[in-house]
Amino acid sequence: MNVEGMSAIVTGAGSGLGAATARMLAGLGARVAVADINQDTVVAVSNEIGGLPVVCDVTSEEAAEAAFSEIRRAHGPARILVNCAGVAPPKKILGRDGVIGLAEFSNVIAVNLVGSYNMLRLLFRDAAAQEPLAVSGERGVVVNTASIAAFEGQIGQSAYAASKGGIVALTLPAAREGASLGVRVNTIAPGIFETPMLMNLPREAQFHLASLVPFPHRLGKPTEFASLVKCIIENPMINGETIRLDGAVRLTSR
Repeated sequence: MNVEGMSAIVTGAGSGLGAATARMLAGLGARVAVADINQDTVVAVSNEIGGLPVVCDVTSEEAAEAAFSEIRRAHGPARILVNCAGVAPPKKILGRDGVIGLAEFSNVIAVNLVGSYNMLRLLFRDAAAQEPLAVSGERGVVVNTASIAAFEGQIGQSAYAASKGGIVALTLPAAREGASLGVRVNTIAPGIFETPMLMNLPREAQFHLASLVPFPHRLGKPTEFASLVKCIIENPMINGETIRLDGAVRLTSR
């Protein structure tokens, strides 16, 4: 799919991987809706790229419907969705403060997995109602964000790993359903990247994490994530796939 002129939504676009992806899409001529729960960052990124600011709680059915309606009015029905919204609070199942609260686990699942599904289903609906693109025959593309924690979750990542594993498991059946609609679905599983959460760690911890990556021997850059999103969108044969983007790192238990 050629990005230019397409209506695109990026969730979690107020920072990190989402912001880099929104910048990339806007730079290619897409009409980008910058969606995030944080109004200040939504406005800042939108002003920077000339996008549409959309404050949206992806876990809410009503908020997602309102966001898609707003985007439809401003940019036309969306054909591209990149789900980057997510949370990753470290929490052991049984830690020093006792057993993890069920609400804490459920919140991670709600934001990371249910939120991605919430937006995906609405993209299916809006894109499927459009005429297929003349060149490729496609109607839409979804790129979800998982994590290598889906495969090698570390201690303290039970909720996060479960939510990202769910996204990986969602990818193929969603792509198979999307096939009849002309909508592709893929997932990126990033490794250790320069996101706000990681960059808030002490420098020593950042250096340690970077040292784990075989090559390139550093943290991943959000622009590299965005570059892979671009490739997925533009290549119609990439469908139903989860792609690790991790410099060959494999996480240990800690």
